[in-house]
Amino acid sequence: MTVLIAGGGISGLVLALSCHQVGIPFQVFEAAARMRPMGVGINLQPSAVRELYDLGLHDRLDEVGIPLEDYGLYTKKGLHVWTEPRGIAAGYDWPAYSVHRGRLHMMLYDEVIRRAGPDAVQTGWRATGFENTGHTVTLTLQDRSGAARAVTGAVLIGADGIHSALRRQMQPDEGPPQWGGAMLWRGTTLARPFLAGASMALIGHDGLRFVTYPISRSDPETGLATINWICNLQFDAAQAFRKEDYSRAADLEDFLPAFQQIRFDWLDAPALIRGSHEVFEYPMVDRDPLDRWTHGRTTLMGDAAHAAYPVGSNGAGAGIIDARKLVAAFLRDGLCPDALHAYEDEMRPVTSKIIEMNRTAGPDKILDIVEQRCGGQFDDINDVIPHAEMAAHAATYKRIAGTGIHETNTRPPIIAPGARFGEAASFEKEPLHGR
Repeated sequence: MTVLIAGGGISGLVLALSCHQVGIPFQVFEAAARMRPMGVGINLQPSAVRELYDLGLHDRLDEVGIPLEDYGLYTKKGLHVWTEPRGIAAGYDWPAYSVHRGRLHMMLYDEVIRRAGPDAVQTGWRATGFENTGHTVTLTLQDRSGAARAVTGAVLIGADGIHSALRRQMQPDEGPPQWGGAMLWRGTTLARPFLAGASMALIGHDGLRFVTYPISRSDPETGLATINWICNLQFDAAQAFRKEDYSRAADLEDFLPAFQQIRFDWLDAPALIRGSHEVFEYPMVDRDPLDRWTHGRTTLMGDAAHAAYPVGSNGAGAGIIDARKLVAAFLRDGLCPDALHAYEDEMRPVTSKIIEMNRTAGPDKILDIVEQRCGGQFDDINDVIPHAEMAAHAATYKRIAGTGIHETNTRPPIIAPGARFGEAASFEKEPLHGR
């Protein structure tokens, strides 16, 4: 029997590669008529990079991004607040990566097709619903012409994003994603890297934040790299907003004036903004944690399960971990409800905490504290916030998110090297008692 995967984004494709790695039959259904590289920069924590390495993607990661060296916080006046090393420099056994989301997505897609064949991902088919039918599950699909079809498998995984049709069937009264008033504008610009050359900088405070980091190596001839940047402004959450969409073009006049002040000897934010060929706008939204992901032989993963504010570099990484945990559960319990519940029992509490934490106490919360205490102006940061307080906040976030150095380095592989899915694994197990 087959694992049906509704959604061919990063999470769904990593699940597909993980199934293929251990010999589990799968089929991906993607709503887009054709795959293309959407989005801009994202970050991957070492815990997620470890899983991509275990999938044999070490060399390919270097094609779509660069290892991140450090992460720094600065006030809107350019004063240094806090810097910590990232990845190998911090003591992890794996690097952190800054990557172009679209290029990462296409790399994963290419790998699925190369390894599993051209029919492994069927594009142009949007998931519309599901029906659990005893020892199988049926996924209903629709193409752009309105034509419908149904496919049957052993289990169904909803990787169909923040507007998941499968989640909507499970939670018909939930409504649209929630907006807290923050609007983001994102772009990439060819420019010279700043600081260490592979640094991530967060500047400003809640309501006016500028984030930037390179997502490519510098060209040896020009010295230029692709620099990702994000502008964040706060508005009245009661006002209407346009549905989020990575592909919606933005008007610079809507936000550039607010960032004219972000200009220092090592960074010129207005120049970066003006130098971008494309700028995308979308509201920063999330969804409340669910008390249940799994319904019979159907469960959720990635943004369909736990869409959170994009802080802390946890978005794509959490979906990657979901995929690996699911396949580990399949190896242990078979393609059955028990495996889905085991996966959910492990992942739902952690991701629920991340959703709640990112709303109020993300790793950049330190900047808000500095702004509140001194308006972003100081002679010595330790007079405003002691180093120990900042270190404790950073460590607490990593611990709750499950991305700490010791935890990442010492845990066994999620999927053991050489593991294979055996025919003896049960397809027929019933759900655990009471579920």
